[in-house]
Order: sequence, then C-alpha cells, then structure tokens
Amino acid sequence: MATYSTSKKLVAEFIGTFWLVLGGCGSAVLAAKFMAGGADTGLGIGFLGVSLAFGLTVLTGAYALGPISGGHFNPAVSLGLAVGGRFSFAELPGYVIAQVLGAIAAAAVLYVVATGNGASVGGFATNGFGELSPGGYGMVAALVIEVVLTAVFLIVILGATARRAAPGFAGMAIGLTLTLIHLISIPVTNTSVNPARSTGVALFAETAALGQLWLFWVAPLVGAAIGAVIYKALLANPQDE
Repeated sequence: MATYSTSKKLVAEFIGTFWLVLGGCGSAVLAAKFMAGGADTGLGIGFLGVSLAFGLTVLTGAYALGPISGGHFNPAVSLGLAVGGRFSFAELPGYVIAQVLGAIAAAAVLYVVATGNGASVGGFATNGFGELSPGGYGMVAALVIEVVLTAVFLIVILGATARRAAPGFAGMAIGLTLTLIHLISIPVTNTSVNPARSTGVALFAETAALGQLWLFWVAPLVGAAIGAVIYKALLANPQDE
C-alpha cells in the first residue's frame, strides 16, 4: 500500500474540502432556486438536490482522494477519527488548517460566480439558528441536531471503514449518510456537521453568520468525539480496527 507524504495529504484535504464547499454550497447558492426576471421559475433543485450535491461531493472526493489522505474534508471527522484511534492527533492541526483553507478558497470562488450577475449573496448557504435558521429553529434545537447528526456520521464512518466492512463501499455509505443528514437538518440549521464548511461561507455572507459560527465549531466537534467514543466502546472489535 502506497505511503504518501504529509504535503500530499494536506493538498488532498485542501482539494477535497474545496470540492465539498464548491459543490455543496454552490448548489445551494446557485441552483436551489432558479430565478428569472425576479420570479422563481420552478427549475431549482430544492432541498433534495442540495442534499444530494453534498453527498456526491463526499462520495466522489472519498474515492478520488481518500487513498491519499483518508478523505476527511472536515475538522470534526478528523477529530472523531483521532478519538477513535484511526488517525494521529499529531496530524490533526495540519489537516484542520488545510480543510479550513480549502473551504475559504471555494467560498471565494463561489462568491465571484454568485455576484457575476450583479446580485447580492445574502445568506450565502451559511449555517445559523434563530432568525438565521431556514425554519426559525432556536439555538438549543440547532445544538442538539448538529451534535446528534455528527455523532451518527462518525459512527457510520468508523463502521464503514473498519476492516470487517465490505471493501470498496465506504465512500458510498459515507456519501449517502451525508445526503440523509442534509435531508433531515437543512430546515433547522442549513446543515453544518462540518466546521470548515461553515467557516468558509460565513466569511462572505451578508448576514450575522459569523456571530453564530461558534456553534458550528463546538457542536460538530463535540458530536464527533461522542460518536467516536460510542463506536469504540460499544461497537468496535479490536481485531477489526
């Protein structure tokens, strides 16, 4: 099995997170609704399309870049894998920096495209609660859904990538899980479960998203750690890890 240098791993994480934000948030900003002459044409992809877009970015990125870096593309995933014993804590800071930079770069590209027709970007696919929640959900609801869904996401990731799991299907399981996560929680928080994704677009939004960004770091990181502890304590077979 090939061993890749740290620099190649970090580049892979940058590119993978870039692709996740460009594809997922790009679909939300550019294609969720398709307006013409100030009216909704009905040709937008809606919540279902955006959910699929996020899942597809992870699925394709996992197969293309996973063999190089593990295909985390998410600080919460990197932390959860470290807690679960699948990743070195020493590599964690570098991965997180690469992921956040990839997200910011993708958000910058998306901003240039989204403002290309003279329109404002508004919320720019950011995450939020209260008045920034698509459905008006409060902080407690946002905190709970982000913690729980990130925990489940890590349980799926750890299970799908265990030695006993069917080889070659991890990317599909992880991508479909992220799709389902978005189908559940877009109305609540616009779905984060990924601090890098939340950070990138928040820097360009025309709302108060930066003021709520703390929740979309705290909740996914806590949820990831909880998911890893649950998997390791209750589900893992040491011979398969």
